[in-house]
Amino acid sequence: MDVLVTGGAGFIGAHLCRALRGASEGGRLIVLDNLSTGIASNLAGVADVDVVVGSVLDQRLVDKLVSQCEAVVHLAAIPAVARSLDDPRATHDVNVTGTLEVLDAARAHGTYVIVASSSSVYGRGASLPTSEDHPTRPASPYAASKLAAESYALSYGRSFGLRVLALRFFNVFGPLQRADHAYAAVIPAFVAAAVSGQPLLVHGDGTQTRDFTYVGDVSAVLAEAVARGVTSDLPVNLAFGSNTSLLALIEELEAAVNRPLAREFGPIRSGDVHDSRANSARLRSLFPAVRPTSLRDGLAATVDWFRGDALRPTIAAAR
Repeated sequence: MDVLVTGGAGFIGAHLCRALRGASEGGRLIVLDNLSTGIASNLAGVADVDVVVGSVLDQRLVDKLVSQCEAVVHLAAIPAVARSLDDPRATHDVNVTGTLEVLDAARAHGTYVIVASSSSVYGRGASLPTSEDHPTRPASPYAASKLAAESYALSYGRSFGLRVLALRFFNVFGPLQRADHAYAAVIPAFVAAAVSGQPLLVHGDGTQTRDFTYVGDVSAVLAEAVARGVTSDLPVNLAFGSNTSLLALIEELEAAVNRPLAREFGPIRSGDVHDSRANSARLRSLFPAVRPTSLRDGLAATVDWFRGDALRPTIAAAR
C-alpha cells in the first residue's frame, strides 16, 4: 500500500514510518514535512522513504502527493498550547486550513485519511475518565484548531462518504521527542533536565494528572488502522486510561535514573488543563490486539534515548 504521512519527520511521524515499514511488504512511503519542527534525521534508517520538503498549505503539492497514495496519515500541525497562545493565526492556518487541503485532495482521489486530533478539545473540568461523547470546551487556540480539524474530517465522511478516522491523542511521549525549545512537553523536559543534572521545572503544584501514552503504542494503532482501513463516524480517544500526576511521574523518573531529582515549582501555564484521562472503550473495541506499554518501560526507553542509546527493542517486543 502506498502511504503519505504528513509531518512524517516529526516525533510521532518518524515512529509511524518505522512501524509502517515494519508491517508492510512493500508500497511507497512518502513523507511531507516543512521541517519547522520535524527533523530529517528522525527518519535515519527508515528504508525507502521519499521525503518531500513542503507545506500542507501548498494545495497543488498536497493534491499531487495524495493522488499517488491509498492512505494518508495527517500528523502535520503546529503543536503545543503555549505556541498557539503566542500565534493563534498560524496555528489555525496550519492545523485547520492544512487539514482542509488534505481532505479536499483525499475527496478528489478517494484516499483514506487518518487525522490526528487532541485530548485538549475537552478543555477544563472534564469528568474522568473522559469519553468521546463528553462536551468539548477548548481552552486554547490549539485545542480549538484540533476540534475544528477533526470536525471537518468527520463531516467529510458524513457528507461525501470519505473514509476517515479521527484520533484524539493524549500526552504522547517517547524517544525522538524534543526538549530543546520553549514549548517542550512535560516528559521530554523532565527527562532532559534529569539526565543533565538540572532541577525539574514543575508548572503548578504537580498534582495535575495526565494519561501518558507511549509513542510506540500510538504508532502501532496508526499502522494497524492503515493496514485495515479502520474508519469511524465518531472521534476516538487514543490512550489507555492511565492517570498519573506529575509528582508520581517524577517518582517514576527517579527510579529510571536511580537517584533523587531536584524540583522547582512555577506558575501553571495558561491554557493547560488540570486533569486528563481517557475512556478507552471505543479504542479497544476498534483495536483489541493493541496492548499499552507501561509508563515505567516507556520512561526507561526515553531516558536511554536522551542518554544517546539506541531505541530499546524490548519495548516493541513487549507489546
